[in-house]
Amino acid sequence: MSAVRRVASGDGVSIAVHDLGGARSSEVLLVCHATGFCGRAYQALGDELSDHFHVLALDFQGHGDSSAPPKGALDWGTMAGDLLAVVDAVSGGAPVAAFGHSLGGGALMLAELARPGTLRAAHLFEPIVIPPAWSGGTGSGSFAESARRRRSVFPSRAEALYRYASRPPLNVLQAASLAAYVDHGMEELADGRVRLKCSPEHEAATFEATGKPTFTDLPAVSIPVTVAVGTTEHGWTPAVFGPSIVEALPKGRLERHPLLGHFGPLQGPATVAAMVLGALGS
Repeated sequence: MSAVRRVASGDGVSIAVHDLGGARSSEVLLVCHATGFCGRAYQALGDELSDHFHVLALDFQGHGDSSAPPKGALDWGTMAGDLLAVVDAVSGGAPVAAFGHSLGGGALMLAELARPGTLRAAHLFEPIVIPPAWSGGTGSGSFAESARRRRSVFPSRAEALYRYASRPPLNVLQAASLAAYVDHGMEELADGRVRLKCSPEHEAATFEATGKPTFTDLPAVSIPVTVAVGTTEHGWTPAVFGPSIVEALPKGRLERHPLLGHFGPLQGPATVAAMVLGALGS
């Protein structure tokens, strides 16, 4: 079981930071999760990386074991502030290597823009970095609508696991990753039922929140950044932004992985870990 540390962030928010393994003498690798997930869902990825890094994973506000922001205060810039608070706490402000998935990738770019030198280098899997005039379209709006329709309470973790494993979109997750999400992304209620820690409304609000990084922000990011994308053959995903993100980054590099989808780090953790080591090897 991973150790948890609590870090104070802005507006009284408390951020949970989980130790996913590795020697404390090793370089820190900070794992930043996608919307609706939590840090400990990435334990299988952490296991693959812990021989090379001290792997830490945070829960963004309103996710996992972190507290929720004040009502109406959700903005992607505040989540970048969570990241900066965590980096200060775990490394004393020294640059860290980082891995970000979707939301986590976008928040990492915002943190580096807010305070250059926060990161040594980053590996981002389908990060949310958008065109400057993007209105959402097939992206944030439809994801928010889907999030609001999510079932949040189940009779048991076993029933939640069975439901997720038997239908899209989470049925593509590797078994260990899906089990970790159900174990650590849900809380037990007084009557024995379980409920998602990240509520459907908060997940939807995260998709809809303002402050996402755009392509025009990225020329100011001077660190090496690898952007990995999966397939788009099954429909729209943030993978479509990958080439434009890399083109805008001074030290950007694109990796394509056609056998993975948007949930790649949870779908193929060993494959993604090899990519991360190739890009960030300590």
